[in-house]
Amino acid sequence: MKKIIERGFDGFMRFASSKSVTALKDGFVLTMPATLIGSLFLLIANLPIPGYGAFMTRLFGPDWSVGLDQVSACTFDILAMIIAVGIGYAYARNEGADGISCGILSLISFLIVSASSAPAEGGTVVTGVIPKTWTGGNGVIAAILVGLLVGKLFSFCHRKRLRIRMPAGVPEGVGNAFSALIPGFIVILLSMAVYQLCMVFGGASLTELIFRLVQTPLQNVSSTWAGGILIVLLISALFWAGLHGPNIVMGVMAPVLTANALANQALMDGGQAAAEGLRILTPQIIDCFVKLGGTGITIGLLLSALLAARSGQMREISRLSFIPGIFNINEPVIFGLPIVYNPILLIPFILVPLIAFVITYGAAAVGFLPVFGSVQVPWTTPVVVSGFILGGWRGAVIQLLILAVSTALYYPFMKRQDRIFAEQEGENT
Repeated sequence: MKKIIERGFDGFMRFASSKSVTALKDGFVLTMPATLIGSLFLLIANLPIPGYGAFMTRLFGPDWSVGLDQVSACTFDILAMIIAVGIGYAYARNEGADGISCGILSLISFLIVSASSAPAEGGTVVTGVIPKTWTGGNGVIAAILVGLLVGKLFSFCHRKRLRIRMPAGVPEGVGNAFSALIPGFIVILLSMAVYQLCMVFGGASLTELIFRLVQTPLQNVSSTWAGGILIVLLISALFWAGLHGPNIVMGVMAPVLTANALANQALMDGGQAAAEGLRILTPQIIDCFVKLGGTGITIGLLLSALLAARSGQMREISRLSFIPGIFNINEPVIFGLPIVYNPILLIPFILVPLIAFVITYGAAAVGFLPVFGSVQVPWTTPVVVSGFILGGWRGAVIQLLILAVSTALYYPFMKRQDRIFAEQEGENT
């Protein structure tokens, strides 16, 4: 059994360190400035305070939020384009090739295989445009695939020297531009062929087909209660085994959950008030409620230890780890106590996040907690503050409830570990 578990973890480790997953994680990080800045402007336009909108309308007029809406639309609505550029750039850079050229080619390829027309009023079709419908959340999966494939092809051409090499005295920028000509021609030629085939045989662009056949089913599965349970379970189990579960699992699932949030925002902007059609599972659920205080919600362990621990090791590690824990950083207690490969703390480390997910999902399902859209907060935002920003006082209440439950559930396991530490300290003395 031990060998089977070790092989499974080795497989996860190989998967997490593969070129494609590494490029996906690195490329998706590049979207953070756009999403966080866009979230700030969107939050200002939609503060979760009763009567806020009416107050601002009386103060500045009915068009007071036009500029704010434009900023949020021009960040979230081009997210797929940023992802295509970021993944292509990251893949080529990690392979030692010219990341900038590859990122630009990924963007061009994504635009080629996407729709270039949009319906207008009266049934007419406007051509020669870039519809934001497919450059935002609806195009995320297509952008990921394009970025990875262009990155692989560009890097292959780089390794095989399928490029124009300029003399040594030529400036680097000029040399990179000529070096990208042959890979660029191949990428654009293949993108054109794919678009032609999709339009002839599928009646739609590749981005539209991927959205219908791949992204929509993935979003439907990811937004279910069972899908959320699996995601939360994998995050905790992998981290207990010494692998960075959030990076591994969310490296794959973050684009899908982000697409859920963007789809929710589109429905909200269209006046969708009921929960029908809205997807509950979004990145905010994982970052601010399921990983509250860090993976495993270890801030509950720290609180219980600060209240009742007797051993020097438990008290000192908890004291040093508490301030980082408030900002959702818990590596000091994960590896310092340690929790990794600690059989005593395995059960609460996995069970507490699952209970937190059930509480949060249930609160959103019954309408107590609002379903989240595009507004995001930095993952280091302190507990209660992040809940209030995202969901008003209800969000803060849910976080406080999770904090209390986690402290109570960690308490008996902390006491058992504390007794072991105390006995070891007594023997050493």
